[in-house]
Amino acid sequence: MVQRVTTVAFEGIEARAVDVQVQVAPGLPAFNIVGLPDKAVSEAKERVRAALVASGLALPARRITINLAPADLPKEGSHYDLPIALGLMAAIGAIPHDAVSGFTVLGELGLDGSIAAVAGVLPAAIGANGRGEGLICPADCGAEAAWASPEIELVAAQSLIQLANHFKGTQVLSRPQPKVREIEDETLDLADIKGQESAKRALEVAAAGGHNLLMIGPPGSGKSMLAARLPSILPPLSPPELLEVSMIASVAGEIEGGALTNRRPFRSPHHSASMPALVGGGLRARPGEVSLAHNGVLFLDEFPEFSGQALDSLRQPLETGEVAIARVNHRVTYPARFMLVAAMNPCRCGRASDPGFTCKRGANVRCAADYQGRLSGPLLDRIDLHIEVPAVTAADLILPPPTEGSREVALRVARARDIQAERYAALGMPNVRTNSQANSPVLEEVVRADGAGMALLRDATEAMRLSARGYHRVLRVARTLADLDGATQVGRVHLAEALSYRALADEVRRAA
Repeated sequence: MVQRVTTVAFEGIEARAVDVQVQVAPGLPAFNIVGLPDKAVSEAKERVRAALVASGLALPARRITINLAPADLPKEGSHYDLPIALGLMAAIGAIPHDAVSGFTVLGELGLDGSIAAVAGVLPAAIGANGRGEGLICPADCGAEAAWASPEIELVAAQSLIQLANHFKGTQVLSRPQPKVREIEDETLDLADIKGQESAKRALEVAAAGGHNLLMIGPPGSGKSMLAARLPSILPPLSPPELLEVSMIASVAGEIEGGALTNRRPFRSPHHSASMPALVGGGLRARPGEVSLAHNGVLFLDEFPEFSGQALDSLRQPLETGEVAIARVNHRVTYPARFMLVAAMNPCRCGRASDPGFTCKRGANVRCAADYQGRLSGPLLDRIDLHIEVPAVTAADLILPPPTEGSREVALRVARARDIQAERYAALGMPNVRTNSQANSPVLEEVVRADGAGMALLRDATEAMRLSARGYHRVLRVARTLADLDGATQVGRVHLAEALSYRALADEVRRAA
């Protein structure tokens, strides 16, 4: 007789059902696992054997075969331990044969019979709920699985003995409840930054429309401080966004204690990060920083110091909102719609913009252009806002803190985002939540500038030699500026400000 247990294999953030078939047959004692297992799955037999012994059970001296079907699908990870163990327990009569029918099972076993937390419990619970099944998972992941549905049947245990007693009815486990991770009071506030009013304005515009932002300025001008305070003015995640972000974090194993949070991700990798670290990859095609920053912010400090290959790998995710990782044996797609916020010095020494300073390498403008030339033109073309962050003067530092902080700016950002969400929902596009996500035909429909504004845009497009992508990104920023003002029509003033945010990139390109 073959005992069957359902578990999952992960393809991106999707959980694909896997049938664990357990057979205990006469023959020489053996324990074999087949079905394209990786090293972690192949080693499961030793963990399962030790866990069963620690739980007071002994495997029979027979031929044990575990088949993971479909057999042509690669099986990776340690979450196959628990389904294999429960299948064996059912096969030898330690638990009822039908105890695990109608359940999806995943969990890692310790040698003492304990069940350790694994990655991917939330996608597995959502997939099980879609198939009308319950879920058996580690106790540490129960709160995470409970977010899938209030109706799904959940069994979250700390050990094999607890599961056996639960199935026998001697120790019924209660259903875990969803848990929210408490966020400490935000200590970073825009009021901490003195001066830099134009940079704060650009940060507000970027947050309101989800636009990409590049800050160029000398060391100590406050670029990193501004970026670190961006999460304080972003609205919390909506329920659909929360689900998307949490599924990615679950697959990456970054949900702590099974608790979810509605705070937007803020990822800040070091400039030594490789291309697979940014876009994802590796042997298991894990999500990279661009996917972990989905619906949030990816902050790249010292922008030109990243490798050129790693930076150019961002071009496709910035355009499509997803990243496809192709390998010989499989292809995985992760969502990656994020705000790119980058900071850089004007040149290697950082003093090219200082008054009266002369660079030894030549003209200051030329030196800055050479340093910024490490960034490819197509990548810069995908950045909506280019701003200069000058050094803060002593007069600014001795002033008292500004009266307006993150709370006031966050209210304006939230109001502008509500306007955008209502606009695109009325157009039949509920998945488009910000102006940065709108495609070109829709953008031209919602941006109906007056005659003076369109004349300015036409002249500026020719003078600045904007590409078609640059033209539409100016429209996106102008629409966001109008939303911040509460205006239904984009005016000349909005287009003029939007064009000013691309003037810096135009100057660098001409200097090079």
